[in-house]
Amino acid sequence: MEVILREDIEKVGHRGEAVKVAPGFARNFLLPKKLAVIATDANRKIVDQEREAYLRREAKAKNEAEDLGRMLAGVTITITQRAGEEGHLFGSVTAKDIADALERQNYTIDRRKIQLEDPIKNTGEYKVPVRLHREVTTDLNVNVLAE
Repeated sequence: MEVILREDIEKVGHRGEAVKVAPGFARNFLLPKKLAVIATDANRKIVDQEREAYLRREAKAKNEAEDLGRMLAGVTITITQRAGEEGHLFGSVTAKDIADALERQNYTIDRRKIQLEDPIKNTGEYKVPVRLHREVTTDLNVNVLAE
């Protein structure tokens, strides 16, 4: 069965592509969840219009993310926590702590966009990547100081 995808689906195809899938997969999964439509000429036109609108929205979001990334590049966040004599923190600095510190400086960034691999457990300077958009990532300077 040939369908036109309305969303990117892993191992099947990308948005706007016409792909052949098993009839059961289309009937039971893709069509009910509105992830695809049956490939007809009318549906092709509708999907093309949706794709153009999506690309415009995506370009606008990317430009906004790039602007925010340039603003964040010069920002340094300072977080103070209790620490031992060797600089080992009694707790840890997480993405939520960094997001809260950014909030205090009037930057609203979702904590899930802060790509902190492991919580910070020692004092020092760190560069933490912040993924503002699928294609835009910037580094944020974070200073962790002992209280």
